[in-house]
Amino acid sequence: MAGDQISAPTAGEPGFTVGSVFLRLAFALVVVLLTFNPTGFSFFHWARDAFLASSLGPLHVLAGLALLAGWVLFVQATRQSLGLFGIVLVGSLFAVLVWMLFFYDVVKSTNSTTLTWIALIGVAVILTAGMCWAHLRRRLSGQATVDEVRD
Repeated sequence: MAGDQISAPTAGEPGFTVGSVFLRLAFALVVVLLTFNPTGFSFFHWARDAFLASSLGPLHVLAGLALLAGWVLFVQATRQSLGLFGIVLVGSLFAVLVWMLFFYDVVKSTNSTTLTWIALIGVAVILTAGMCWAHLRRRLSGQATVDEVRD
């Protein structure tokens, strides 16, 4: 409607804080690392082992659907807020930061496990950026993002 206005949160409403970013990062890490990680304690390893033993059950399907819901939530929000260019930009920024860690010998190991952990954390950072971008954009520019238009 023409008279509807979007207002900033008031003192009684929760706002977007650094804690909000870390909470989104924590949830992104949970989704990413529960799906797969190099320790062998992940949905991928658990479901693979059950499949090879012909013992897949409803708990595997339930866990898989829960993870899928988390992925859909994060990927959809990231795609909508950042777009392809933004995703590539955030991924590039993360890649340069990783390059700096190796270049300045902060990270010395180049084994596949270390690289896998770095890549998984990178995916979680990209998903977190996607979940936070609309809030940050509103704070920095004063422009709100509107996803749905009502008649």
